[in-house]
This record gives sequence, structure tokens and C-alpha cells, in this order.
Amino acid sequence: MEKRTSYCGELNETHIGQSVILHGWVQKRRDLGGLIFIDLRDREGIVQVVFNPEFSKEALEIADSVRNEFVVTIKGKVHARGEKAINDKLATGKVEVLAEEITILNTSKTPPFYIEDGVNVSDELRLKYRYLDLRRPEMNNIFKMRHTVTRTFRNKLDALGFFDIETPYLTKSTPEGARDYLVPSRVYPGNFYALPQSPQILKQLLMTAGFDKYYQIVRCFRDEDLRGDRQPEFTQIDLETSFLTKEEIQAITEDMLVDVVKEAKNITIEKPFPRMTYKEAMDRFGSDKPDIRFGLELQNVSEVVKDVDFKVFQSAIENGGEVKAINAKAAATNFSRKDLDALGVFVANYGAKGLAWLKVEAGELKGPIAKFFPEDKAAELQAALQAEDGDLLLFAADKADIVAASLGALRNKLGKDLDLINEDELAFLWVTDWPLFEYDEEAGRYVSAHHPFTLPKEEDIPLLETDSSKVMAEAYDIVLNGYEIGGGSLRIYKKEVQESMFRALGFTDESAKEQFGFLMDALEYGTPPHGGIALGLDRIVMILAGRNNLRDTIAFPKTGSAVDPLTNAPGEVSVAQLAELKLETVKKETN
Repeated sequence: MEKRTSYCGELNETHIGQSVILHGWVQKRRDLGGLIFIDLRDREGIVQVVFNPEFSKEALEIADSVRNEFVVTIKGKVHARGEKAINDKLATGKVEVLAEEITILNTSKTPPFYIEDGVNVSDELRLKYRYLDLRRPEMNNIFKMRHTVTRTFRNKLDALGFFDIETPYLTKSTPEGARDYLVPSRVYPGNFYALPQSPQILKQLLMTAGFDKYYQIVRCFRDEDLRGDRQPEFTQIDLETSFLTKEEIQAITEDMLVDVVKEAKNITIEKPFPRMTYKEAMDRFGSDKPDIRFGLELQNVSEVVKDVDFKVFQSAIENGGEVKAINAKAAATNFSRKDLDALGVFVANYGAKGLAWLKVEAGELKGPIAKFFPEDKAAELQAALQAEDGDLLLFAADKADIVAASLGALRNKLGKDLDLINEDELAFLWVTDWPLFEYDEEAGRYVSAHHPFTLPKEEDIPLLETDSSKVMAEAYDIVLNGYEIGGGSLRIYKKEVQESMFRALGFTDESAKEQFGFLMDALEYGTPPHGGIALGLDRIVMILAGRNNLRDTIAFPKTGSAVDPLTNAPGEVSVAQLAELKLETVKKETN
């Protein structure tokens, strides 16, 4: 096979008159009776190839048998297109290749969908034929961007003196966090490895080992219920440092992300990124990962409405809850009564018992609850919400967490529905000063808000075993356009603090030693102060590429039900394989 001289998509006017050898796939073939035109595609783009009997009758005859997606080698000369034949939609649109030779390297069946952008087929079909889906230019471009993003992260960390160190995939199962993917041991029947949800403990041990600056572009695994921005296996940019403050770690992270955006999108992002405490984010946006590209902030009106004779508001406040509102400016005419009822159904998904609303018309409040507001209270409410004619006021009244969840989700929905979001904007945000614990209603206890190795604020360490609900963490998340793209913290590096942390989480000293004894031992051998962050590579690429599903940024992803339609994984294994592992399967009972 002759060596390629150029990629198809790289040809331009500077190549006119040059002989080239191209390898690629036939995107389209057009027979104009005596002339055949082929659009030849490779990873860099498409170029038009002309088969003319005046240049090669033999090549024309072979081209007559070519069909879409055939793999071919073409030898020819680059020629300038006529002025009327220029195709401004192609990067190569000012040139074409006059074919002298063509070799068919392989034929192709008719693909189950067109190899083109915007194809209207199911995700299931795309994933079943993922190798065809990835030929489409828009998918090809995503993975070019992913390569650029990964390379930029790696180059930046290398330049800063970080060591790229691999950690094992077969590790120990721990009870905190999501469910583990378990791997049975053949050598030790009845024992299991776990695939890592993150290299968290191991990278901390690397700090104990004295490596000072570690990073890894690492695969992680979580057996959890899926959604559009989650996958059972994913890639993160993982880094850990010793002797640095959280501000220094954040500065390194900002520098990396600024470089990534510049390389991938040619957009300059200003530093430092804005910062917001967890409390402020929840108060203003009802979310710990707020999208700050638009307003619609939540406003607490409990003081204004506490004396209003509306039982829903009064009951919420009397029971320790709150009343908050969103003022959707100039949106009153956008929503009919039916539309507003639908919004009530929407917030019910987040625990809200209903959604009260008012419209402002001719300086007065209109709507089902307007009758509960005497003139002075109506004026006070309008002043508090800066309400004007045409505004739509939406209220939630309940416990603070339900109000935040329901209005936070509603805010995001309205931002999209009212077209308030600049999709070209990249809005980074640090969310800092997190609670160390959060209450798990299902488990009936406090659990780690991040992970059990997060350092408490020094002044709160005495509260670990007396009032853990008040302990704040040296933790920080990085948010982009309403997505959490990374989470980090300073880590516990003293054994006695780690022991207190485990006890606060409900571990006995014995169970903590059984699960984490190796870490506790390491903390007795001069572990330095350290901290780090993990950034979600798949999610960063998803946002930069303008996609809304992680599947588009992973070469061979799973469906929403954790199935791979391409390989039909997961699948059954043979009885012999199970016997080697001393395992038996239990058939699921069917009614």
C-alpha cells in the first residue's frame, strides 16, 4: 500500500498542481454520465475527487463500482475548482483531486443510518453501530476536542512538575459513597476486589510517600443509577499536592482550565473565577452547582408573607420552613393557567406540595392567592421582589431543602424555556465552605458530603463527635454552566482527626480499622498536609462541545440502563468460569 501524502480535509489552494495519495471512505458518489464525482472522507474532512476518462479511463471504470463507505486509495493531482464550482461549505471547497488511480481496499454493506451530521435515529441504534456513528463528522470533531483537552491538561501538569503515577484498578471495597463494581477473586474464593470509584486513598498515600505532586488521567467506576450526565465508567483528571493551600490548588486548577478552553475553543477566560459559599449558592439559586449565566434568583419572602392569611405560607413558616419566590420578569403572558399547573406538577417531582403564583397587572397582583394580600402587603411584596407590570411571581413554601430543590430546578427550567441562557458563554464558579456532613433520610444518619477523608475546618474539629451537623469542611467544587465539573478539598492528615471522622460517621473503632486500617497506619508515619481535586474529563468535553449527554464524549459508552448495545455487555458467563470462581447464579423469579 502506498503511503498517504495528505489527509483529505487538509487539501487547499497551496496544494494545487501537486500529486497526492489519499486513503479514506466514500461519503457520496455522483454519476453525471461520463464523469463520476466522489466525496472522499477521512478524519480531517472531505475532498471532492473527479474521475474523468481524459485522465484515466481505468480509474473511471473502477469508480463506477464504488458505493458509499467503501474504503479506497486514490492517487491524483490537486486542481483548482472553477469559480462556479467552489463549495463554501467545505474547507477544501476551492480544490478537487483529478483521479489517476483508485484501489478498492474494502467494500461495505449499506449502513443502517447515513454517515452524516444530525442523523435522526435512536441512541440504541447509534450505540449498536458505534464504529459507524463515530465516522460522522460531528462525532469525529468531539474526539479531536477530547484529545486536545486531555493533551492540554497533561502538558500543563507536566510543566508544573507533577508526576503521572498509575494506581491499581483492583482495590478494596469501602462502604462510603456509591455502590462498587465487584470483581470476584479466583485465588481467594468468597473474596472480592472492587473497581475504584476514585483513587482517593491511594493518591493520599502517594503524598505520605513523598511524591509531593501527583496526577493521573484515570478511569473510575460507580454502580449507580444513570442519567444523561452520568456513566458507570468515566475518566477524571485526578491530582494531589502536599504543602499547598486550597487557594494555591484552586489557582492551579484555574490555570489548567483557562489553557484548556483557549486550546479547545480559542476563548479567553478571565481569572480568578468568581467564588460563592455553599450557603450563598443554596440561598440564591437553590443549587450547589448554580448556572450563573442568567438571573431568576430565589428570594426569601418569609418575613413579608408571615402575617398573610394564606395557610400554606403560614404553616410552612410555623413549622420551621420558609417561603421563597422567583420573579420571572416580563413572563406573565408566556404562561397560561394550564402552563402554570404544569409547572406545579414539575416542582412536585422535587418534593414540593404545590406552586403558588401571581401576575402583576396594572400595578396590582392577579391570581389565585391575590385575595390573601391586602393593599399594604401587596405593595410590600412587589417592593421586595422588585415586581413590575408583566412579571410572573412563583412561590414555594416548605422545608428549606424542599424549597431549594424545587425552585432551583424550576429556575433552570425557566432559564431554558424563556431563552435566558447565552449558550456561547462559559461561566466558571467556585463553590466553597461546604458542610462536612449531610443528612441521609434513607439511612437515618449523617454521611460525608464529599468523602470521609475531607479535612474539617480547624475550629470545627471539636464538634466532630458532639454536633457533626455544624462542622464545615475545607472543600471546594468547581462548577461550569450549572454542572459540577470537579470536586476537591484539603485532606485529613492526622490519625486522631481521621478516627474522630469515622466515629462521627457511625464507625466503631474496630470497623474503621477493618476497612481503613492501612490508611490509619500510614497516618502514623509523617503524612504531610495535602489536598487536591478531581475534574470530570467527560463532562468538561461535553460542555465545551455543546452536547447535553456524556455518551457523546465517550468512545464506547453504556445506555441509560448500563448496557452496551455494541457488545451486549453485561452478559452471562459459562458454568466453568463460575465454577473456577466458586460462584453460582441465582435465577430471578418471574411472576
